[in-house]
Amino acid sequence: SLRRQIQSKISEYDPDLSFELLEIIGLLWRKDGINQQEIAEIISKDKSSVTYLINSLVKRGLVKRVENKNDRRNRQVFLTPLGRQKRKIIYPWVLDLYRQAAGEIDGETIRNAIALVKTMTANLG
Repeated sequence: SLRRQIQSKISEYDPDLSFELLEIIGLLWRKDGINQQEIAEIISKDKSSVTYLINSLVKRGLVKRVENKNDRRNRQVFLTPLGRQKRKIIYPWVLDLYRQAAGEIDGETIRNAIALVKTMTANLG
């Protein structure tokens, strides 16, 4: 339900931007310059899907790929100035949706739930 609400809000702002694309942009807002493999692992998608999504973000001018100086096969993904600028517009309403979804749930309960899901995910991997 939260994902549908976010996608609906994204569509109001930019019909060409999907939840999956926003997921990568959001990750890069927190950890700019990571490689595609790390992105795939963090968002739990296969590398070919992530490649397709990053290609889409490159075409939109939101991210760029840069070869790693130590390993040319390893390409890091960075936000462009336009990608960083999107945060000012997108982040406030996404944060508001998460606050609405959390309602009266206290921060400790949310942190415990996130830790539980991470542990379950790690158990499967």
